[in-house]
Formats: sequence, structure tokens, C-alpha cells
Amino acid sequence: MVRGTAGVQVKAREEPAACPVCAGRSWKVQKSAQRCGKTIAHGQFEARETVFECAAACHHPSGARVVHRSLGKHLVPGRGVGYDLMVFVGLQRFIHHCQREEIRTALEGEHGIVVSSGSVSELARLFLEYVARLHRDRADRIRAVLQSDGGWPLHVDATGEDGRGTLFVAMAGWRGWVLGSWKLATERAELILPCVRETVVRFGVPCAVMRDLGRAVTLAVNDIVAEFEQDIPVLACHQHLLADVGKDLLEPVHGELRGLFRWAKVRPRLRSLVRDIGRKIGEDIGRIRGEVQAWQETTGHIIEPGITGMATVRALAQWVLDYKAEATGLDFPFDRPYLDLYNRCLTARRATDAYLRCAPNDRKVTRAIERFHGILDPVASEVPFSRMARRLHRRAALLDELRDTLRLAGRSSHPETEQELSDMHEQLDQLVLSLKQRRPDRGPAPETRDAIDLILDHIAKHGRYLWGHEITLPPEAGGGTRLVARTNTLVENFFKAIKHGERRRSGRKILTQDFEHLPAEAALACNLTCPDYVSITCGSLDRLPEVLADLDRADHQRALRGQLPYHEGVDAILRVASASLSTADRRV
Repeated sequence: MVRGTAGVQVKAREEPAACPVCAGRSWKVQKSAQRCGKTIAHGQFEARETVFECAAACHHPSGARVVHRSLGKHLVPGRGVGYDLMVFVGLQRFIHHCQREEIRTALEGEHGIVVSSGSVSELARLFLEYVARLHRDRADRIRAVLQSDGGWPLHVDATGEDGRGTLFVAMAGWRGWVLGSWKLATERAELILPCVRETVVRFGVPCAVMRDLGRAVTLAVNDIVAEFEQDIPVLACHQHLLADVGKDLLEPVHGELRGLFRWAKVRPRLRSLVRDIGRKIGEDIGRIRGEVQAWQETTGHIIEPGITGMATVRALAQWVLDYKAEATGLDFPFDRPYLDLYNRCLTARRATDAYLRCAPNDRKVTRAIERFHGILDPVASEVPFSRMARRLHRRAALLDELRDTLRLAGRSSHPETEQELSDMHEQLDQLVLSLKQRRPDRGPAPETRDAIDLILDHIAKHGRYLWGHEITLPPEAGGGTRLVARTNTLVENFFKAIKHGERRRSGRKILTQDFEHLPAEAALACNLTCPDYVSITCGSLDRLPEVLADLDRADHQRALRGQLPYHEGVDAILRVASASLSTADRRV
């Protein structure tokens, strides 16, 4: 039925109501115009629209004539597309992260609407403009809901790819709503400050501020908090503190260990061994895998002769190369891949020693074991390997001790309590005292002394921002207290979700170009996945096209009264070019 409307000539003649100026009901036809349209509700159509004007020749305060258009409430002003079509494209692009061809296929297959790829991009961009307008228009409602919660903790953070496309976001912690998003030339305090100030002006003073340890964000948050008339706790993310300590503590030694492995060419030589044995096994690899699995279930330190023995050596080498399987997925410094590689090399080296003491009665298998043994030999015999590994083990133990104290080693299944926070605070003070007692004042222990000093310096610098998460709620919000999250993972996970969606859409791992061209309003569109936000702003997603049309009608009425449209004053400040060359600069 939808396809049947394509090419059909219809009449659009809607009788107007009373004139908004003279209140008269006498209208005359000004003109009839041919107009093409595309909407989800009506499909593609060609209409002859009748435009009426007031018979009394009334004019609005702006000087424009009083006219009535029959298709005005269905089509976006100045365009032949409906609000529902724009919303469909926008949700598919920014919520479901579909590609343009996927959106075009869905429109044609489900609704009989044919649009070009360029039109899809333009409708997606237009959708974000409307989402930002809706967010600003509903600011009073959002503010009232946040105040009814007893306040809202402000979470701020920025992300980008290769120093370009920096996206700065301010979120309401307890609701998980994006309150503001901006594209910055670079992460600088003078650019972040007006963004945070705009959020506070629009939604009220937050009850707390959660930030990372970056210098720019720290300066901007401290400046904005100084403007408040009330005492607002500024909180530093525990996860960022732990990551910063870990990188400063482990990165130099871990980098040296990585350099040693590259010098010894352990991984390239192991890969070469695996490939050479694989060629010898040939097409029998499927059957041989089963025999290797059967050998694993036996006891003793003997490798069988023949092709099965060769496959066993290959499996051992592959096990060493698969050292990243030890990772927890939290990345460095919580995962130390080259320390895992070192440990697997030592384990495999001890195994080859045992296999060579009871060498199989097969010269080819014995030579393969000896070759494997020779590749691992520098790791076990060279002094720098063991020295770096010992240093890394000692430093990692200190980091893990701090991690256990802050209780970030595992994911808790229950929300934290005030008592648990108090216990953590006390345990951190005890750890600081213990580190000071363990710190050697002099003697041949500079490694331990430097590592402890590094941890103590970080805690001394950020310690006063680590606590204060208990927020007292006002009586109108039910009283009592509520805790602010100890980490900024709310924003971090939000950024991960956006990047995951962009990778799904573009198929690219490196998102430098995608993030540079991604509008800041895309973060606001993610609020449409929050049912409570949708309920406040438009009631439901089904009503979103109607609500966006109401925005246009309200703006049109303001323009007719001679009122100026909304102007975003922060944009001019954020366009300051202070970062590395953008795409526009490269063209110049």
C-alpha cells in the first residue's frame, strides 16, 4: 500500500482556523503549489498544496503576512521530507549505528521510500540539530528531575583519536544522562571551563564533581567550583589514580623488558619454528591435533617420536606465543604482557630441559626440541632478563597492594556502602604508613626507595580528592545520604560504547577520521536510549517526530513576533584552533 502512493497526485487542502492576529475566520487562497514529499506515514507522494492567507491582509509583528500551509506540520521546513523520516534515519544512524546503505535498504524495503546516500547523511546531521534543540528546550524539565533526586553529581571527561576529534562530555552521574557535549580543538582548561559553566547555568549546581587526573580538567573544575557559593566536593577517579601510578611505576621497566625480547628476537624465531613444523605436518594436522591432545593427558616428561612429537613441539611454541591469553582485558599496567611472556618462556625452557634429558628416539624431533630450547635460552641465561623481571615483579607487587587497598582488583556485585568507603580510607592511610616504614632511607636499595616514593607522591598530590563521596540529600528528596561513584567509568564506558558503534558502522579500527567528523550532538542522541530521559523530553520515541515539529512551530511563532532565535555563545570559543593539524588545515 505504501509503494502505491509513489507518483500519485493528491490534494493538500486543510482549512485553517482563526487568524492569530485578527481572530477572523475569513481566508482566501493565496496560491496552489506543486510539492513532493516523503514521510514514513504516507510514503512518497506528489501533492498540490493550497496556501491560504488572511482575507483581512493581516501581518505579523515581524512584517510577514499571515498565511497557512496545509503540509506545514508534516514536512520539515524548506525540505520535502517528513519529521518521521528524519527521526527514522537519525535513530538508525546514531542509536543502531547502521551504515548509509543499510538505512537506504530499510527505507526502500519497509516503506517504499527511495533516498540517496547524500540525503541520508544530511538527514542524520539535521536530526542531531533537532535533538540538541529539544535538549535545550527541555532543560527546565531535566533540571527539575535532577533536583528531585536530591542533586546530581557531575562527571566530566574527554576522548579522541590520535589527538583529533576531541569530544568533551558532561554527564549526570546518578541518572546517566548526557547534559552537554562539545567538540574541542584540544583538551585545554580555557576551552573546558565555558562548557562546564554552561552546564551549571542550564541545569543547576551539582552536588559533586567527578573528574580524571588530567591537568586541564583539574584546572577547569577547580575554577568553576570556586565560583559556587556552596562547598562542592571535587572527587578524583580512583581508577585513573591507579592507572597513573601503574604507568609511572611499571612502564620504564616493562619497556626495557620489551626491548630485551626484541633484541633476542624471541617471538619472530618462535613464529618461524611454528611455521616450519607446520609445513612438515601438512594436511594431517587435523588428525595430529587429536594425538597431541591425547599426549597432554599422559604423565611423564617424554615426547613421542614421529610426526606427533613434531606437532607437540609446535604446540608448546604456540603456547608461549599465546602469552596474551594471560591478560584480564584491563590493559597495561594491570596487564603486563611481556612479564607474562617471560614467565611462559621460563616454564617452556624448564620443560625442554626435561624433554632433552629423556630425548625421543627420533633425530628430527630431538633437533626440533633443541631448536626450541635454543630460542628460549637467552631469556633464561641472560642476566638482564632476570634482573628486569625481578624489578617488574617487585614494582607490580606494590601496585597490586594499592589496587587491593582501593578494592579495584575485582568487580563487586553489590553497591558500596559508607562503611566500606570508610574502611578503604582507613586502609589507605595504613598503607601509606606501612610504605613509609618499609622505605629504606639509605643503602643499596634505590629501586625500592624510588618505587615507594613514586606511590607516596601520587597519594600526597591527589589524596584530598579521593574521599568525600557521601552526599547528604535534602528532606524534599527523602533525606539520608547517597554515594557518588568512586570512578569515572560511567563516562569511560559511554565513550567505549560510542567507539564500538562507530567501528561497527565504518568497519575501521582507527577512528581518527570518524571522530573528527562526528558531531558533538551525537552524544546527546544517546540519551534517547534512556527511557526516563525520553519520558521527560518527548513522552515516547513514537511521539518524537510530533514533538520536533512542535519545536519548529514554536520557533516560527517567535520569529513572527520578531524575537531572535537561540544562539549558542560557547561555539565561537571552542572553534579556537590550538591542536595538531585538522583535516581543514591540511587542505590549506
